[in-house]
Amino acid sequence: MPRIVKALALILGCILLCVIIWWLAQGMLAPLGDWAAGHQRSFQNRIAGSLRALRAGEPGAIMALMLVCFAYGFFHAIGPGHGKVLVGGYGLARKTPWIRLGGVALLSSLGQAVTAVVLVYGAITLLQLGRDSLIGLAEKTMAPISYGAIVAIGLWLLLRGVRKFLRRAAPRSEVLQSSEHNHDHSHDHGHDHNASEVCSECGHRHGPSLEEVSGLQTWREAAVLIGGIAVRPCTGALFVLVITWQMGIALAGIAGAFAMALGTALVTITVGLAAIGLRGGALAVFARSGRAAQFVPVLEICAGFLVVLVASGLLMRSLG
Repeated sequence: MPRIVKALALILGCILLCVIIWWLAQGMLAPLGDWAAGHQRSFQNRIAGSLRALRAGEPGAIMALMLVCFAYGFFHAIGPGHGKVLVGGYGLARKTPWIRLGGVALLSSLGQAVTAVVLVYGAITLLQLGRDSLIGLAEKTMAPISYGAIVAIGLWLLLRGVRKFLRRAAPRSEVLQSSEHNHDHSHDHGHDHNASEVCSECGHRHGPSLEEVSGLQTWREAAVLIGGIAVRPCTGALFVLVITWQMGIALAGIAGAFAMALGTALVTITVGLAAIGLRGGALAVFARSGRAAQFVPVLEICAGFLVVLVASGLLMRSLG
């Protein structure tokens, strides 16, 4: 069987495995989602009580509101959401420093708060929209845009991984013809060096390093990730901002929205770091057989497909 056919079969097998994992996870994570939703409703009720206490001038009410908003954001992020899916998928697919991915997760959560503030006060002061119209704008227009952008990012990761995989699966003769090798490959490479190191005898490298295969991340990629998440504001933040504006305590509402964002960021950062750890562990296992670089495209394919699968479900639900 030609190598290219074997490669395509392996890609399809990876995609099928991702579907099975996603299907199994749906059932296993359902109790966790129900538990988080219950706590989210509880803290939503506590937010209303904290706002009444703040308006009444009770001591410590502002601190209580910040803590309750933070907890609401935390439990909200545990449930189904797009931020952790994208950050986790990207951390699994690409070689990314943990501090950089953590920064992207934090900025994307804070970006959601900024979007909520701009949307609420822009809609109230310029468009004269009420609360129901405002929520409808966020859910029916901005949410599909966000989910669609995440589907596009997932497809990019998927296709990028497929291209790498097929390039590596090409017959050796094609690789040699397309390379700029001007010496005879019939000699014996009995000398000891890694494929990614410069050979002292023939003066070239016999393969890319793992870092080169993984690719270097740029600020443009970070901006795309942050924008894809931040364009969809948290519904809870919208409610708090609208209510506090009506109560005449707008600054407290803005602070509460950012406290929610920090709670969301805690979950998203945790998922991103877990994805980086999972990726490193998987590559370490394959490194023992010298196949870590070959496994990188497989990770990218699986991560990209999972992002597309989850984000597509969210997109269809928002359009339904």
